[in-house]
Amino acid sequence: MQTLGLADSTPRSDNRLKSLFWPSIQTATDVDYLGTQGYWICVLMAVVSLIFLVATGHFIAGICMFLFDFLSGVGVRQGSRYAAAMVLTLYLLDTLLSGLSILGAGVAVRAIFIALLLANLRATWIASAWQPESEEAVLPTRLSETLGDKLSDQLPAWLWPKIQTVYYIFSACLLAMAMVGTIAITLHRVR
Repeated sequence: MQTLGLADSTPRSDNRLKSLFWPSIQTATDVDYLGTQGYWICVLMAVVSLIFLVATGHFIAGICMFLFDFLSGVGVRQGSRYAAAMVLTLYLLDTLLSGLSILGAGVAVRAIFIALLLANLRATWIASAWQPESEEAVLPTRLSETLGDKLSDQLPAWLWPKIQTVYYIFSACLLAMAMVGTIAITLHRVR
């Protein structure tokens, strides 16, 4: 890879744990890495949501949340601040709607996902604003050698321009439904 000029000559500036929870950007490699990391966080969340919702008998909700989380990951990979903000907002609203019905490990998992999504939003915001006027600003080449490369590098670049408008409408509808649900639950608790 080095001889083809496809490998990064600039290593990431943060270790993995720091880049997960408190990322910083010093090079274009950091920008690319944070986009990829945000994508995989959303994909993991999509799979976990699908499994949990289908296991509890909510098949349609599971499919909807899987699509939303996955498409949010595609948007995050492409640097969309809106996608990063929406996935965090809807996850927070879902956590509020769930209330005390999640106990034990569910609370810990939700807390970890909220921390990751908050860091993800921060990283996307920083990455979208990072544009130094140097050769370091050129993003690394997106690879397509492995299945992981194709899923995290090629698929988002191909898919996001095609579904961006649909994603905005879909996410706005989900947000509206979550807001109505939050209001209904709040009114029911007050009575």
